[in-house]
Amino acid sequence: MHFVFHRGYSGAVTNVPHDPVRGERILAFLTGEGLLDERDIAVPRRPSLRTLLRVHDAEYLESLALPEAMPRIFGATMTDEDQENVIKGQRLMVGGTLYATRLALTRRGVAVNLGGGFHHAYRDRGEGFCIFNDVAVAIARIRDRGFSEPILIIDLDLHDGSGTRSIFALDPSVHTYSVHNQHWSDTEAVASTSIALGDGVSDEHYLGTLVKSLPDVVESVAPGLVFYVAGVDLVTGDPLGTWQVTADGLLSRDRYVMGLLRRRTRPIPVVVVLAGGYGDSAWRYSARFFSWLLAGHVIEPPANEEMTLMRYRRIWRKLDPLDLTSEPDDSSWKLTPEDLVGIIPGAPRQTRFLGYFSRHGLELVLERFGLFDQLRVRGFDNPCLDLDLDHPQGQTLRIFGDLDHDELLMELRVDRSQRAVPGMEVLVIEWLLLQNPRAAFGPYRRPLPGQIHPGLGLLKGVFGWLLVVCEMLELDGVYYVPSHYHVAAQSRRLVRFLEPEHEARFRRVRELVAKLPMAAATRLVAEGGIRDETTGAAFQWQGFPMVLPVSERLKSRILDEKEYEARVGEEMARLRLTLAER
Repeated sequence: MHFVFHRGYSGAVTNVPHDPVRGERILAFLTGEGLLDERDIAVPRRPSLRTLLRVHDAEYLESLALPEAMPRIFGATMTDEDQENVIKGQRLMVGGTLYATRLALTRRGVAVNLGGGFHHAYRDRGEGFCIFNDVAVAIARIRDRGFSEPILIIDLDLHDGSGTRSIFALDPSVHTYSVHNQHWSDTEAVASTSIALGDGVSDEHYLGTLVKSLPDVVESVAPGLVFYVAGVDLVTGDPLGTWQVTADGLLSRDRYVMGLLRRRTRPIPVVVVLAGGYGDSAWRYSARFFSWLLAGHVIEPPANEEMTLMRYRRIWRKLDPLDLTSEPDDSSWKLTPEDLVGIIPGAPRQTRFLGYFSRHGLELVLERFGLFDQLRVRGFDNPCLDLDLDHPQGQTLRIFGDLDHDELLMELRVDRSQRAVPGMEVLVIEWLLLQNPRAAFGPYRRPLPGQIHPGLGLLKGVFGWLLVVCEMLELDGVYYVPSHYHVAAQSRRLVRFLEPEHEARFRRVRELVAKLPMAAATRLVAEGGIRDETTGAAFQWQGFPMVLPVSERLKSRILDEKEYEARVGEEMARLRLTLAER
């Protein structure tokens, strides 16, 4: 089994709810589980214009440079930079499907392109987020190179494979099989099976349809190659979905299809493309499928927070220290006298963030980790980095949403400390601000204490980045003191209180406010809405140290579950907190 991926696949598209790092997450999961070696991942090249012209009209390809081209395909206007990036990304994915097709045929196996599946692209136009029809381009090229066996396209995305069916409507050697919610276009074709099931489809109805219709198609076509368009947007909860198929139902679909194609006397070569799947959980369904293909059993992917760390670590391993520590015009990454402040008496100001990163290196990391892309998808097309390395309270990193530095999105003040946790060196967050100055509060989005603007929703991503920075710099962990209840609550999946008694207080408070929205809960705590029954006084929130452990020695101190939890339990049993009468 082979995988094809290029880091150029990653990229956000404004107003489109797709996950820009879907492929990277899947790949990080598979490599992290030891199911795949990074050295075995094939890296595609961008296909030539001549290759695209085998399928798409020249006039259409020329029109993609026009500003009105992308709104027709994506339903939203784009900046010139976004337009260039999305065309580049999809063109690379076409190259990925071409490469996967070659691998599947030459090795008569299964090849996966961690992208592609642009089945709404027609010969003369793009639709439904699809610019180029990668499957059609791959078929056209292998036909040009002499492959003459019948081809079957099994399209199980929620949405109709309308563009692909149209392209091959008069070609009896390519059968398009699609089960979807609604027909998008004329279904007439010389070799096609198009089944529209409507909305609200469940596992039983969906899987029953496949069992009744797909085997006969496979037998009648007798394909020498199959393209499996394995969309996951039919799962319950997909932002663009209308079905109620479960995760287990989706996996049953994938297992059934692969069994039908591969458990044969002469297994059929299969090219798998991702196709649709929206929101930041879509990657998990494909990851389950691929883990089953590789391991023979399903391995459950971790939570998104853990997956973010796995992905960041994978990216980090590929970065060159020279790129992180030097500026583009610098010929050496060696420390200069300016970097030795604190070592040489009277040395000038610091020039590197945390004593390591150049400005260029920081921009590279933020770009590669996808944090800048996350800002772009929120409408900030030109995020800008600003550094203040001489701030008296700690080195300060600011990110603005515009070139004029009028829209402050992030302000991070940090320092390295050997005093915060005795015997260890940690990265201390003195201050962290994440805000969206273009967003507004409303009845369902109430301000939290200290907020002037709503948040950005990037706290987990920023923490993941800082954790990997600690690993790189061999620091023991991230340390900070939460000023309010919501600050501690929002980061609970990643961090813990340094001392068990402080953890116990937080848990007891969390129990009391569990049914309240976060804004109401943190206001209740701040305004004395919780009373200590022992003293009769209002409970006062205190900022106790929290840590995200990185080194084994810090983990052993606070993650010794038996001892830590025992002390937490003792303290919780002693605490007598209750909601105050109001």
